[in-house]
Amino acid sequence: MPAVPRPKPFLIAGAAAVVLAVAACGTEKINADNQQPASPVHQGAELFHERCGGCHTLKAAATQGSAPQGQVAHKERTDGPNLDYRKESVQDVLFAIRNGGFSGSIMPANVVVGADAQAVADFVSKYAGSKSTAAK
Repeated sequence: MPAVPRPKPFLIAGAAAVVLAVAACGTEKINADNQQPASPVHQGAELFHERCGGCHTLKAAATQGSAPQGQVAHKERTDGPNLDYRKESVQDVLFAIRNGGFSGSIMPANVVVGADAQAVADFVSKYAGSKSTAAK
């Protein structure tokens, strides 16, 4: 009877690392007014996560849609600003939502409207710019 090959320890360790890495994907959670899930700011975070997270990065909304900061070579045409590094006012966010971003952007206009747009703007203005080096 031929010998049964034993699994190589490095293959088992590698497979375990892959399983852990895949299990960790998507584990970030929204962290914005979590004690008040019915608050407009938390609702804005939920809407931002659903509607804006494919193109924008904002840690409080658990989104990573932008190219990594400082890695322009990895930027795609659809990457919106990394809002962790960019402070925005409520009025600027509402302008971007209504008009599809700022000059030349490909962001869809009116991606959220009415009270939803206001909630997103309130959320973004409160949490954007957390990693900005500009005066807050």
